[in-house]
Amino acid sequence: MDKFFTVDICGRTENLPILPLPSGINIAFFNLHGNVELTEHCAKYIAKRIAKYDPDVLITAESKGLQLTHCVARDFGHKLYAVARKSKKLNMQDGIEVQAKTITTGEIQHLYLSAHDVDLIKGKKVAIIDDVISTGAANAALEQLVATAGGEVVCRAFVLAEGDAKDREGIEYLASIPLL
Repeated sequence: MDKFFTVDICGRTENLPILPLPSGINIAFFNLHGNVELTEHCAKYIAKRIAKYDPDVLITAESKGLQLTHCVARDFGHKLYAVARKSKKLNMQDGIEVQAKTITTGEIQHLYLSAHDVDLIKGKKVAIIDDVISTGAANAALEQLVATAGGEVVCRAFVLAEGDAKDREGIEYLASIPLL
């Protein structure tokens, strides 16, 4: 990879590789997996940004938002957070399911929430946490899961807003990146 997009995330400069998607769109690829310092940095600023909403529970979709949400939950003193899974696991037979079509895959994906996480969310103020928002399809699926579980989404927080997502109302983000 010889092309990069440089972004400033709350004082930390990151060079994101530019990668093509099957749709023909290029993206500046953001990856928190395995990057402890970047994850901790982003989590600290996300936690500060959403503190005013005083969420009871955090939720994310696997997999790139997991370690970010873990760190934000720790910063809030939450012992648990909800995880929407992309495949139905053995312990999820009595959970709930929604569908989403995301820009990254271009295909319909299913998101599943276990009965345990449904109980965690029911009647609670919920913050959606993820790495990047672009079309908003994955976020909409998470919102649908929260509503079906009986929770109330009080905020949506992302490290990066991609493309027109930066102009969307009702989201918090640390930096924006273009679709290339």
